Amino acid sequence: MKGTPTDVSDVMTRKVVALRTGAVFKDIVRTMQEWRVSALPVLDDRGHVVGVVSEADLLPKEEYSEGATGRYGQEGRKADAVTAGELMTAPAVTVTLDATLAHAARVMARRRVKRLPVVGSDGTLQGIVSRSDLLSVFLRDDSDIAEDVRHEVVARLFGAHAGAIRIEVRDGVVTLTGRVRETALIPLAAPLARSVAGVVDVHCALSGTPRHPDLDPDLPDPQRSAPA
Repeated sequence: MKGTPTDVSDVMTRKVVALRTGAVFKDIVRTMQEWRVSALPVLDDRGHVVGVVSEADLLPKEEYSEGATGRYGQEGRKADAVTAGELMTAPAVTVTLDATLAHAARVMARRRVKRLPVVGSDGTLQGIVSRSDLLSVFLRDDSDIAEDVRHEVVARLFGAHAGAIRIEVRDGVVTLTGRVRETALIPLAAPLARSVAGVVDVHCALSGTPRHPDLDPDLPDPQRSAPA
């Protein structure tokens, strides 16, 4: 379906505030407060994303502000840092414009981050994708999801026999019912339907067509072949 979000570029925020490596501590804090964000990408002179400064990177400054001892290691360096280039976490964890929503979600989960800078093929900043951006796909109308499942899954799998399959979608949960001749394809229906944007779950109740001995003499008759 045209307009269906599938890639990061479909859901990302394109208006992004970023820092240069030379941005000073107070300007970083001020920018975070003005834009109401907890992390900011850091760019080099060519606009490439080289790191990210988060609130967690700034906290050591407060932690050691009262003369606490033990200022060593990474936290000690952060406490002494005054510019974005010194404070940032690098290298930055990023995704490309054409990354799928599922890939972006996996990266966020594995790297335990709430948002990802989105970069173009040249490495320059193009936008930001957040957890809420990825979750927005689940707000799609059930009718739109059903249409996509019909065209992208059922029609491609079962072709001319797709009309025999009933597709119901309620609150993002897809239910497939009906009988098909291509029983070997049934196991593919659920995972393919789950890949459709906005699908929460899939219940597949597809089954094969009843056997007619006169019409299908080459197929075994389960009633006759069953042991007595």
